[in-house]
This record gives sequence, structure tokens and C-alpha cells, in this order.
Amino acid sequence: MAQDISTITRRTMVAGLALSAFPVTTGGPNNAYAQAQTTPEKSLYERLGGVFAIAAAVDHFSDAVVKNPIVGQNSKNPQLREWHTKNLGRLPGLKFMRTLWVCDVSGGPFQFTATKPGTTPLGLEEAHRHLRISPAEFDEVAAELGRTLDFLKIPKREKAEVLAAFAAHKGEVTAGYVENPRRG
Repeated sequence: MAQDISTITRRTMVAGLALSAFPVTTGGPNNAYAQAQTTPEKSLYERLGGVFAIAAAVDHFSDAVVKNPIVGQNSKNPQLREWHTKNLGRLPGLKFMRTLWVCDVSGGPFQFTATKPGTTPLGLEEAHRHLRISPAEFDEVAAELGRTLDFLKIPKREKAEVLAAFAAHKGEVTAGYVENPRRG
């Protein structure tokens, strides 16, 4: 009886080895179909290059927004103008928070937690409410983000995904303007 069990065990082992080698015998790693079935698609976070590449993009973008004539230091919006002239000491922290936000929404391992929690999971409405950002100003910030992504030569697909993630929060960011469109 012991001999039968060892024979079955050997047969099972050989069959198992043959099955595990099956993908290699049907095209191996050069078979695109086999790869598509076994290799999960990389997250946007990974395709952007991870935290260091995202931090570099946020750094460039944040500096460009400060200099932008519509939403930066010379903005007609007094709240934006004041933030970009009198609160620049907070810019490093803002860059950090923006980096966490992008890492989070792009599928990375970091979690963004709003400093001023709001009604949405990311809480962007409370952080931006006092700035009274108009839809047109939001669009200009999005355009600045697009210019940053172009400057960094981010591929078209990833650029579109980043801009879509940004645009998805337009209502939250412009909530202060919608509630009180008067400036001053």
C-alpha cells in the first residue's frame, strides 16, 4: 500500500509540474496574451513614477500657480491674491498635502486626510471655501496643471487621467464661490 501512495504522489507531482510549466510552453513571457492575463495593469501612481515623480510635478505646478496672472499673486480674486502673497510660508506644507492627495487619488500607498474635513472623503470644499474660487479660476488652475504635465512630458493617457481626477473635484473647490459669488 505504501508503494501505491508514493506512486500516486510522484504522478501527482509530475502532473503538477507539467501544469505549472504550461504558460512557458505556450509562448512564455513573450506571449502578449499570456502577459495580459497574468500581469495586472499598473496603477496611475506607478505609471506617473511614484511619490518622487509626483512630488516633483506638484512642486513645479505649485510654483507655477503662484506666478499665474489669473489665479496667483496678481489675481483679481482678493482671496487668491492674498494667499499667494502673504501665505507663501505655508507653501511647502501645501505642496506636501497636494503630493499626498495625488498619491492617494492615483492609487498609491499614501492616504490624504483633509486638514479641514468636509462633506466629501477628501474634504476639499472646506479647505478652499474661503478662497471663493470661481469655476473659471478653477479651470485656469487645471490649465496650469496641464502645462506642468506637458513640461514634464507626461504621456497623453496619464495626463488625461490626472486632469480627470482634478476636474472631478471642481464642485468642492468652487463651493465657496457658488455660495457667495461676491468678492471682497
